[in-house]
Order: sequence, then C-alpha cells, then structure tokens
Amino acid sequence: MAQTDPTFDRNDQGNGSFNDYRGLLVPKNARVTLRLAGSNAYQRELAELLQSGASPLETAISRRSQQEEAVDAPIEVRLFTGSRVSGPVGTVPRGLESLVDEALSRLDIAGRKQRIPVQIVRKGGLYRVDLRMGETR
Repeated sequence: MAQTDPTFDRNDQGNGSFNDYRGLLVPKNARVTLRLAGSNAYQRELAELLQSGASPLETAISRRSQQEEAVDAPIEVRLFTGSRVSGPVGTVPRGLESLVDEALSRLDIAGRKQRIPVQIVRKGGLYRVDLRMGETR
C-alpha cells in the first residue's frame, strides 16, 4: 500500500500494492496496475491527451539516480505519446517507487524500451493515470 502524502488530496493519493508482485517485484499477472498520485493538478493535460487520441501512451521517465534515491525524491511521470513528451501528469505514490524502478530495470535488461504502458481513466469525474505494470513482466 502506498504511503499517504499530505501534499495531495485524499482522493488523489494513487494506488498500488506490493501484494500484486512476487519475487523480485515482478507483477503476478498482466492485469496489475499502479495508479499515479497527484494527477488533480494535471486534469487539463490529461483531457488533452485523451482527446488527441494519441496512442499508445507510455511513460517517459528514467530510473532515479543515487542522489535522488538518497533523498527519496518523488518520481514525476510524463507521458510519451509517440510523437512528443507531455508535461507532468502525476507522481509515483510514495513508498512504491521501487516497483517502477524494478520495472524499468527489467525492461532494460530484456532489451526493451524503458517505457511502461499507460491508460488514462476517468474516475469520479476526474482523470487518473494507471501504469499497466503487468505488461512489463
């Protein structure tokens, strides 16, 4: 479970769980997702991305440096739309950064692009960003 981050609204904390992973943080199945936190501030950007019909949407993030890891810096997520990189659309929920770092590492080792597939969903009248972690297995 993600840690609560007081800088975000209680409905914008993101969602994910270590229970959806096994061994070396490999998703248990292809349906595992991780919902980003802090997306309320980026509703306009998300609406534009969805309306543009850009596909496939993938993350445009890199693994944290040792310096960022040492200060436990949040991982800000931008999206790659195939032709451009969006502005920020949220952050990885606090405490779940290792899941994203491991997924990027797994993709790199497999010789695949270090991009996690993304789905923008509408929940409670607001747009949310789900990282489709299960597709990185």
